[in-house]
Amino acid sequence: MGTNVDVHGTVAEGFEPVGEAFAENFAARGERGAAVAVYRDGRRVVDLWAGTRDVDGADGSPRWERDTAQIVRSATKGVAAAVLLLLHQRGELDLDAPVGAYWPEYKAAGKERTLVWHLLAHRAGVPALDVPLTPAEAADPALGARAVAAQAPAWEPGTDHGYHAQTYSWLTDGLVRRVTGRSIGEWIAAEVAGPLGADLWVGLPDSERARVGRVGRVEPPASENGGLRTRPKRAVAEAYADPDSLTSRSFGAITPHADENDPAYRAAVLPASNGIATADGLARFYAALIGEVDGGIRLFTPETLERARTEASAGPDRVLVVPTRFGLGYMLHGGASPLLAPGSFGHPGRGGALGFADPESGIAFGYVTNGFRTNVTADPRAQALVRAVRTATTA
Repeated sequence: MGTNVDVHGTVAEGFEPVGEAFAENFAARGERGAAVAVYRDGRRVVDLWAGTRDVDGADGSPRWERDTAQIVRSATKGVAAAVLLLLHQRGELDLDAPVGAYWPEYKAAGKERTLVWHLLAHRAGVPALDVPLTPAEAADPALGARAVAAQAPAWEPGTDHGYHAQTYSWLTDGLVRRVTGRSIGEWIAAEVAGPLGADLWVGLPDSERARVGRVGRVEPPASENGGLRTRPKRAVAEAYADPDSLTSRSFGAITPHADENDPAYRAAVLPASNGIATADGLARFYAALIGEVDGGIRLFTPETLERARTEASAGPDRVLVVPTRFGLGYMLHGGASPLLAPGSFGHPGRGGALGFADPESGIAFGYVTNGFRTNVTADPRAQALVRAVRTATTA
């Protein structure tokens, strides 16, 4: 049985279906607290929030406010990818150069031919570590970088793809530190979130801790009719169940799993998994990738935008098992990650959050929640909102 809640915020004329779908997520899809924001051609057209700030909140607990932020898990990857692409755009990083040209220690154990773009397209061959890191070790950037630099690849880099669920953190941050002298979180704060006025962090400052709600796992309602995402095919289920599979080892590169409500974890710089954002911050970021926001700031040139969303990996994913499609750091529209339209690009967070842009329609989208589910991609609540955006933009 769902819950009816008071929905706050604004919806521009024509986007009423998004408001209806957002309310329905609470009434029928088990939502506890969430927000959604949509931009079109750089102008905000949806800005909604409802529920409690904390997933375990009850009557009388803090309500979700417009500036409430949440951890967005792997939706962070899309933000991190922009850093490498922007460094390339500025002439400070060559995407086609060997990683070892910037990071000499990475030229070890058969990884000499790994190119920078391989890291973004999940073709680097190091989705897992032979010796997993503890949460405390994972938060140490030097230790994480040493671990991926020493790791032998599971396949010859560049020849295949598999989702780098956790190691993406140390691969991208390690490279950015060597190119810029700053962490990827510091670079995002100074060059992306700050200029944009976007509530978006990789490495949460102490000053923002009170805005961030508690997250946790929620079960889907019994009435929900799941498909591949909630009732996986046997091969997918077996891959996750087998502790020795590349799937399990990739998601288990940090073992035991970190406590996502721990302030120390939230303050760490882990661009694969621990970004924190408001829905508006996520949508605003994607809006600036495809055009000017508020008539001013734009992040990607048209050339960078096309490279970011041009297919670089496709087919059976060695980690996720199902077929996936990636550009450079972004999932592309497809069965594993349905977005708005064929030209859309973005990134989900496991079991919840989603951010993406669709250049053809001028849409940028951000959804954050405090209740995570077991699906890896294509969360039913996010997908209901995406369908509503599609209805609004094709009416």
